[in-house]
Amino acid sequence: MTELHQEQAIAQPIDTLSEALKSGRFIRMRRLLASLHPAETAHLLESLPPKERKVCWPIINPDLRGDVLTFVGEDVKTDIIQYMDTADLISATEDLDADDIADILQVLPQHVTREVLRAMDTQHRRRVETILAYEEDTAGGLMNTDVVTVRSDITLEVVLRYLRLLGELPVNTDSLYVVDHEDHYIGTLELSKLVSRSRSLTVRDVMSHQIEAIEATSDDRDVAHRFEKHDLMSAPVVDADNHLIGRITIDDVVDVIRDEAEHSMLSLAGLGEDEDTFAPVKKSIHRRSLWLGVNLLTAFLAAWVIGLFDTTIEKQVALAILMPIVASMGGVAGSQTLTLVIRSMALGQLNQQNQRWLLRKEILVGASNGLIWAVAIAFVTYLWFNNVMLGVLIGAAIVINLIAAAFAGVIIPLLLKRFGTDPALSGGVLLTTVTDVVGFVAFLGFATLFIV
Repeated sequence: MTELHQEQAIAQPIDTLSEALKSGRFIRMRRLLASLHPAETAHLLESLPPKERKVCWPIINPDLRGDVLTFVGEDVKTDIIQYMDTADLISATEDLDADDIADILQVLPQHVTREVLRAMDTQHRRRVETILAYEEDTAGGLMNTDVVTVRSDITLEVVLRYLRLLGELPVNTDSLYVVDHEDHYIGTLELSKLVSRSRSLTVRDVMSHQIEAIEATSDDRDVAHRFEKHDLMSAPVVDADNHLIGRITIDDVVDVIRDEAEHSMLSLAGLGEDEDTFAPVKKSIHRRSLWLGVNLLTAFLAAWVIGLFDTTIEKQVALAILMPIVASMGGVAGSQTLTLVIRSMALGQLNQQNQRWLLRKEILVGASNGLIWAVAIAFVTYLWFNNVMLGVLIGAAIVINLIAAAFAGVIIPLLLKRFGTDPALSGGVLLTTVTDVVGFVAFLGFATLFIV
């Protein structure tokens, strides 16, 4: 399916629902929503402004509301939950997996969370509480406690009888987990081997030790990297004593990868990855004003630097015309390096051993590009203003600023990470400040020394 056809396929239910909302045809709305997968319904809700979302939510089949909640972003989920009372939440979460319930409970007030937990049976509540004991962005917060375990000393025939007694396997089960009598993780028994090998063999004969268990406190990004690197469909999760407590499946990891991609993109603009496009004006103003304020401070710093050379600019008006070129070239070059470094950090490719090599490489790239474009810009400047010295000065400023941009593009994210700050969230603002200030100081400083 082409991208255009995909957009049309997505837009059609939205348009149909919007028309039904405007005309008040609730029966048509109910039929449309009933025909959709919960993920598609979640997408529709995220595409509606808050008022229309509030009208649409009660029309959704109560049996599907829990599944829909698992697919919407945090902001929209929080918004929808405001329309639900405790009884509705208990009903919505009744048939969900433990990890999906934990995701919903994490955005609820504590007293509501206690009510929902109290309504569960003991076994289900313990599973959910096990997940809630870990931070949301860890392997423990990502896992599902619904696992099938076997002992290593039993035959495959016994395992098959056991599975037939169970009746069904948890979703996305590709392997059974082998544990000892104290539930310590030992290895995996792939279903493909279980059904293809002789039933008289023991689990120990055919089990695999290749898949290492993931500690529950591991960062979810590290989990995603391991799945990507080893092409995993699922992986066991253990506590500090190597007791098997759950598993992570590929569908959960896909969500992590998507969230990371959205985080990297939106953080450059000072937004959260769960930003609701149709959030109320007041909430959007509050979230965005912080970074606008930070940017304003950096802009005042750049303006102050320019003000130091006001006499120089008054005597040579061409400087004011050419200043944006110096700042823009540095900003683009620095953003290229910054993006590359943040990506490498996210993939776990950057470490103490290769940081200096990368810094030297980026400075060399910046200097080389600086020389190439300095010649081009100097030539254009000479033709434009018929001033050789002005061309030489802007060329020199370009070289200096691109070297500074490369240096800052590597150093800024490394320093931010060391101090516990997200490089993707604040790196761009700091980088722009550096390239603006260095570019203006270099260009206007040279002009003050050699022209005015």
